[in-house]
Amino acid sequence: MESGPAIFAGAAFALFGAGLLLWTGVRLAHRAPVAHGVSPAAATAFGLGFGAVFLTLGVWCFARL
Repeated sequence: MESGPAIFAGAAFALFGAGLLLWTGVRLAHRAPVAHGVSPAAATAFGLGFGAVFLTLGVWCFARL
């Protein structure tokens, strides 16, 4: 009964985390700014950090099924 919300949350977290990591990686590969108006080092660190956190949360939600 409680697996439905866990699957939805896991999918949302995993897709957002993977998308954020992909976005940051592509922007870095093209030497384009990750976020406008922010230090490039800070934007890269936060993008990679939060992407990894959200992807980990998604995997954790799927592991709890």
